[in-house]
Amino acid sequence: MASITIFSGSFCSGEEVAGAVAGRLGCRRCEKEVLALASSRCNVAEERLLRAMHGPTAFFDRLTHERERNIACLRLALAELAREDGFLLHGFAGHLIPPRVTHVLKVCLVARFDHRVAVAMREREISEKEAERLVRRDDEERMQWTQHLFGREPYEESLYDILLPMDTMTVDEAVEVICENAGKEAVAPTPDSRRAAEDFLLAARVHLELAKLGQDVEVSAEEGVLEIRINRYVTRLEHVSSRIEAAARKVEGVREVHVAPGTRFIPPPLLRTADLGPPPRALLVDDERDFVQTLSERLQTRNLESAVVFNGEEALDFLAGEEPEVMVLDLKMPGIDGIEV
Repeated sequence: MASITIFSGSFCSGEEVAGAVAGRLGCRRCEKEVLALASSRCNVAEERLLRAMHGPTAFFDRLTHERERNIACLRLALAELAREDGFLLHGFAGHLIPPRVTHVLKVCLVARFDHRVAVAMREREISEKEAERLVRRDDEERMQWTQHLFGREPYEESLYDILLPMDTMTVDEAVEVICENAGKEAVAPTPDSRRAAEDFLLAARVHLELAKLGQDVEVSAEEGVLEIRINRYVTRLEHVSSRIEAAARKVEGVREVHVAPGTRFIPPPLLRTADLGPPPRALLVDDERDFVQTLSERLQTRNLESAVVFNGEEALDFLAGEEPEVMVLDLKMPGIDGIEV
């Protein structure tokens, strides 16, 4: 029997659909199980694991590498789970299961913005302005997750097997489509998909060991042969590659290791020639998502760390736990504007 992951936009009846599918097919809900397993395997609080998925990335994560370690813990828990059949996972974590594990059916529930705003107003008994702000914040949370993993939009069709528009479907209709597809031969467990699950488990074990060393990498495996891609620019590539290979070979089951720069291995235009101390901590606040993310990326090429939030409310929440030295604010944001922040 196939397993199912469901990723849902907010106010798209995600939990209702997930519960109905699990009840009809007899699937085991495993959201809590994944968190508990990852927490016990890595001795990390479940709250920190949730924060790794829901973000945003902390100021000094490129120094502490905490988020990557915690994501690696979640990936390992999922890899252990993916060897089994008949589970259902609703939430962010399903994105960590690679496409080669074909006996996992990946579903996304989406809806038009105005539909979700109307649902939020009705369910939460809030104003239209508050509902719009809430839906945007939820989408931004999902955006930072899929951008972090894939560099893609959260509702991009290529990430899923099925994309269901919940503004034109009822819950019962969505459940029917999911259950029908879960029974198809294309997502039935096969010897190849079982091997892919074992490869995923080996890659996840290696990924965790490298994350503990502070390495920002992508790892894939096939029958003991590892392909490791370095995602962060380093000046001594040969030295770092040797360290990565040595660490990977210590994991049981590894036969070969191939290390190379990944797609995000981009040298900065200017390299520092002196140690000028830690860079200033910056918080970027702007509702123009593309602009502020581009600005953050450009600052990173100059070794300037920045955190990004997309409205005044998120900025205030962030400031409750972090104290930046510099803030760049859009003065005309909707809701709490830059001056009020």
